[in-house]
Amino acid sequence: MRYFKALATAATAALALSISPAQAAEKRTMCVFDIIGANGDIYNIMKDYKTAALGWGVDLELKPYTDEKIASEDLKAGQCDAAVLTGIRGRQFNNYTGSMDSIGAIPSYDAMKTVITVLASGNAAINQHLVSGPYEVGGVAPMGAAYLFVKDRTIDTVGELSGKSIAVLEYDTAQASMASRVGMSPVMSDITNFSGRFNNGSVDICFAPIAAYSALELYKGMQPDGGIVDYVLGQLTAQVIVRKDKFPDGFAQQSRKYMLGQFDRAMRVIENANSEVDKKWWIRIPEADKLKYDQMMREARIALTNDGVYSKDMMTLLRKVRCKEEPSRAECVNPVE
Repeated sequence: MRYFKALATAATAALALSISPAQAAEKRTMCVFDIIGANGDIYNIMKDYKTAALGWGVDLELKPYTDEKIASEDLKAGQCDAAVLTGIRGRQFNNYTGSMDSIGAIPSYDAMKTVITVLASGNAAINQHLVSGPYEVGGVAPMGAAYLFVKDRTIDTVGELSGKSIAVLEYDTAQASMASRVGMSPVMSDITNFSGRFNNGSVDICFAPIAAYSALELYKGMQPDGGIVDYVLGQLTAQVIVRKDKFPDGFAQQSRKYMLGQFDRAMRVIENANSEVDKKWWIRIPEADKLKYDQMMREARIALTNDGVYSKDMMTLLRKVRCKEEPSRAECVNPVE
């Protein structure tokens, strides 16, 4: 009898060992915003993320969203255990990483990679900023530098922006503030209609990542005499936000490392989008105007940080990254941020 009991115990143990990670994993839902939906580049990255997450003890069901507002509301309501949102929309869940998309704060992709590397480092001082209430940031991927798309290519200096109308995201106070600073008229829009307003001539200018040139057909709005002002106004990001209590300990850190590992893949998508832009559309601006833009962005970031829109801790980190990359910047001599 003992023999059969021992045999049964051994069989049970063997069966337990034979259960795959997918069977043993906790089932959770991740809502993924991608303006193209389930065929988009962000969603494709998250399909591989789903496979990796099985090894971290979680079986994710991915749900594609083409309306980012609904995805964020579903995360708040607990319909999603995690979500992938733009940093601008994600700011409401974590002001620290949500401030990465601040105007003029990350001037290059090298600087962006440095920031994402710091976030994935596991440093305790950094990690404390990645948790806010019930939410934790599970990683960041670049979505590309954002530029001004204009209907009139003679707009190549800061002064010529005055009096022009610009589509701004209604949930990002920073964009409207920046527009008002230079005398532009902000037209409140969202991610689903700003391109249509630009393309049909309702606004003179829109602010968008380079991928929008093809994905949202912004070349239609630039015809025949428009262009893209060659100055990086900001870097857009996709951010993984998780409900901390729904995931195993250490999940978010593994997620952050995974997302850092996707940086080069995301950059290939961005480079492909860049290659689709006909060179004729680029509007080169005078060096003196680039310095004016730098100063204007800096003043705007300081004001918005003082107003609580941006995280002071993130602004300090981004200034250090900029100064490491380009020590000759005026802000590095007299650091304020």
